[in-house]
Formats: sequence, C-alpha cells, structure tokens
Amino acid sequence: MGFFTSLFNSRDKPQNRTAGSAFSFFLGGTTSGKFVNERTSMQMTAVYCCVRILSEAVAGLPLHLYRYTDEGGKEKATDHPLYFLLHDEPNPEMTSFVFRETMMTHLLLWGNSYSQIIRNGKGDVIGLYPLMPDRMSVDRDESGRLYYEYTRSEEDAKTMSNRDMTVRLSPEDVLHIPGLGFDGLVGYSPIAMAKNAIGLAIATEEYGSKFFANGAAPSGVLEHPGVLKDPGKLRDSWTQTFGGSSNANKIAVLEEGVKYTPISISPNEAQFLETRKFQIDEIARIFRVPPHMLADLEKSSFSNIEQQSLEFVKYTLEPWLVRFEQSAARALLRQEEKSTYFIKFNVDGLLRGDYKSRMDGYAIARQNGWMSANDIRRLEQLDEIPKEDGGDLYLVNGNMVPLTDAGKWSTKYEIGKETNLDEEVLEMDKSKDKQSRYR
Repeated sequence: MGFFTSLFNSRDKPQNRTAGSAFSFFLGGTTSGKFVNERTSMQMTAVYCCVRILSEAVAGLPLHLYRYTDEGGKEKATDHPLYFLLHDEPNPEMTSFVFRETMMTHLLLWGNSYSQIIRNGKGDVIGLYPLMPDRMSVDRDESGRLYYEYTRSEEDAKTMSNRDMTVRLSPEDVLHIPGLGFDGLVGYSPIAMAKNAIGLAIATEEYGSKFFANGAAPSGVLEHPGVLKDPGKLRDSWTQTFGGSSNANKIAVLEEGVKYTPISISPNEAQFLETRKFQIDEIARIFRVPPHMLADLEKSSFSNIEQQSLEFVKYTLEPWLVRFEQSAARALLRQEEKSTYFIKFNVDGLLRGDYKSRMDGYAIARQNGWMSANDIRRLEQLDEIPKEDGGDLYLVNGNMVPLTDAGKWSTKYEIGKETNLDEEVLEMDKSKDKQSRYR
C-alpha cells in the first residue's frame, strides 16, 4: 500500500520539472560545455528570431470576447469589462500587444506563463499583471489543493498586499498558461529540453569568433633550433604582431631559424559552416518555425513558401492560441458565463492569401449566396454599403434551380404544341427576372 500511495502522490504533485521553469536540468550545463539558460539562449540569433516571430504573431492578432446570440450566431461582447482588458489594456502600464508578447516570450523560454488576476469586491476582473516564471513554483498543500508561490522583487508592480518576499497565491488569482509538460500542470522549458542543440550552436558561434579574433589563421607551433631562455616572450611577441583580425594576412619574418608549423585543422575540415547552418534548422525545428521565416531560403521557392506560411498558422500558431483561449476562459470567466461567452483570436488576416486568390474566393461566395457585399467589405477593412442600397443582400446565380424543379420546364408544354407555358412556369420566369435586377 505504501508503494501505491507514493505512486499516486508523485503523479498528483508536480516534480522533476523546471520548478516553475527555474532551471534544474544540470543547472544549464550542456555536453558542449556551454552554459545554457533562457537568457544566454536569447543571444543566439536563431533563438531570438523564433521567439520574436511567435510572440509578435500572437500579440498582433485581434483578440475578442464574444457572446452567443439567440439566433445561434455570435457577437462581440464590447459591453463586458473583460473585453477591454483583453483587447486594449490588461493593466494601466501595458497595451494588449505588449502583454501578450510578454506572455508568449515566457511560454517559449520557460514553458509557462503566469499573470496575477486583480479583482474588485464583486469578483470582476479589473487587471492582469505578468509574473516572472523563474520566480514562480506550483505545488499542492496537505489537502491536495494547488497553490502558486511567488518570490517578489523590488521591480514588480505593487499588486500584492502581502509584504513578505514569498507570496502564496490561490489558483483563482493566477492566469496560468502551461506549455508542453508531463503532468498537465506545469510546462517544461523548450530551452531546457533542447539545451544541447542550443549549446552546440553557442559553441560554434564562439569558435568562429575566436577564429577571426586570432587573425583567421589556425593555431600552430613556433619551433626554434636552439634553447630559448624565455619562450613566453617569443609567443607573446608573435601573438601581438599577428593575432587578431586586423593583423590577418600579414607577412611573417622569422629569424634565428624559427619555424612556424600549423597544427589545427581548418574550419573547412571541421565543417564549421555546415554545423552552424544545421543548428539554425535545428533551432527552427524546436519552435516549429519554417526556416524561410529565419531568412534561410535555401529550400524555399515561390511555389511552396505560401503553403509553408499557411502551415505555420495551422500547426505552429494555432496550438498556442488554443492554449491561451482556453486558459483565459477558464480563469477569467465566471462559471455561469462560460456557457454564454468565449474568447477567440481572429486569424483570418493570416489566412487571406494573395489578392487574386481572395477575390476569386469572394466571387464564389457571393455568387453562391453565403456572403453579402458587406460581409466581404468587412473582411477587407472597407466601409459598408448601406442596407437600403443592398449591402446585406444574399444573392444566388439565376441559372440555378432546385433539383425538384429541374423537369418542370419540359413537362409544362402540351404534347405536339409550342404554345404558352402555364401560370406556374410564368411565375418562375418573373422570379428569375426579379433576381437578375439585384445582380
């Protein structure tokens, strides 16, 4: 029984993780010997580019609070206090763009995003403030209830009444968006999981920097036929004269039989450039970002780059958006509001395609009656046509008739005569003429 008790306790309590994204995977050590954490990894251009692309993409999307209507549709709930917080200003110090950009940066680097929820006396949400993930830990109390423990800093906004350095917050006071994890409660840091790949990229970049700092020449041995009293002086003199990129390609003059023998392999032999290039693809793979968005166009062309951009929205952005939407709805909406309201990003702008494709799609939708002129103009950010001028009319092609009426045109003629059609067919003619005037 003791074995099963410990098994269930270990399952219910988050353990062996990044401890709220505090670095615990060998303290950031890697097999390449380079120290990797969320800050050192951002010095890699590929990591910085991936984080910036994803965080700015999520922050730039329109975010709205909707309510279901009685007719089965939806409308923006602009009168709800939460709409302003999500769409415009989550707090007096930040715009919605900056807030969501910060949350996504935390998610991509630490694997978790935490924000303190500020409520008024009635329980309504009146503010959201981001919290640093490396100072947050998630645990359970004796009764199994989750709690969040946050270590305060002087740089934080004064939103916590408790003056202790460590503050315990209830789940109702924290908007927590976890990334991919093993327990469903706390996400693992992508940087920690891929530390060896990032460490190798840092090592190759440092190698390249030192290579050029040494005059873009390989190291070697200075050989002297006799015995030197002060070999360090000869080495320092050589380094001072020929070391550094500014001294590259200088002609060396050797005296007293001194001979220079290079011993290091060339960068070509070490496949230095190939390694650096592969690490860019490796980091892009970690964040699932198409290489062409990192300015690597080797495998991109006009025929596939648009498809890669659509896949970026579907397979890269959408999972992050769903995490945000569902976590925000769970933490910010009251229980009785969850069946009436929902939070949704609008990705239509990213899926629009080129101008010709959009116009062809609109034409099909317009001719088949499931989009009006104003529906199209709203998507294109154009002013609407007044209703009295037919802006909201839904039209169909006059050549199309119901399948059940397809044979009526032939059966209404009398056999052997080419005289008038009966009244029903004439009414159908009038209906077609009336529709054609609206096209």
